[in-house]
Formats: sequence, C-alpha cells, structure tokens
Amino acid sequence: MAGGCFWGVEDAFEKLPGAKEAVSGYTGGTVSSPSYEQVSTGRTGHAEAVLIRYDPSKISYEQILRRFFEIHDPTQLDRQGPDVGSQYRSAIFYASGSEKLIAEHLIDELKAGLQGGDATGKGGPLP
Repeated sequence: MAGGCFWGVEDAFEKLPGAKEAVSGYTGGTVSSPSYEQVSTGRTGHAEAVLIRYDPSKISYEQILRRFFEIHDPTQLDRQGPDVGSQYRSAIFYASGSEKLIAEHLIDELKAGLQGGDATGKGGPLP
C-alpha cells in the first residue's frame, strides 16, 4: 500500500494487531531496484509503499484497508502532508483478484460516503 512517506505507513501497520510485518520499499515504477535519489526525481514512476504481511485468522484484508484509509488522505494528489511528489501518491497494490475486489468495493463505499466532503474536513471524492 502506498499512502505518502512509507515510514509513517510502515509504523502504523507495525502497530496493528494481526499484522506480522510491514516492509518499506518502492513499487509501481520502471526502474529495477531504484535508489532513493532516482525515485525522488519523480521520473521512475515508483511509489513509496509498504508490503504488509498479516495473519488472516486475526485480521481481515478489509480491516487492513480500512486502517489504510484512516491513516492517510487519498484525495490529495501526489502528496501527503509536507511530502510532495508522485512517489507519495495513494495506491493499493493487491496480491490477488479477491484482494482487488475487496479494495474496489471499499473504495466505492468510501466514495459514496464522501459525496460533497465528509465530517473530517478532508473533503472531496476519492480519485
């Protein structure tokens, strides 16, 4: 999952009961094994992301996604807080067709709930 600076995302998921491991890295780009400097240029297409390994007997994929949407604002294009650039975009990199369906369903649910903004002030529809 990509939701801004991967250190914050990693920290949030390491503390989540049922999550076994959260590993930061880069994904979604065109360069194999890019460096921080390469990704920072915005020309590799990578996002700062976190791979989350979890115990499905303790937490569901949907619960993980709900936490993901609590810890960042997906309505901000290519940024989270002070971090700006395409590497800080919001993205879900799913591992299976069922994960894709769960993510799409949850995004549709969140979009329906955000028509015209929400009570948190984050505003606007999801991209």
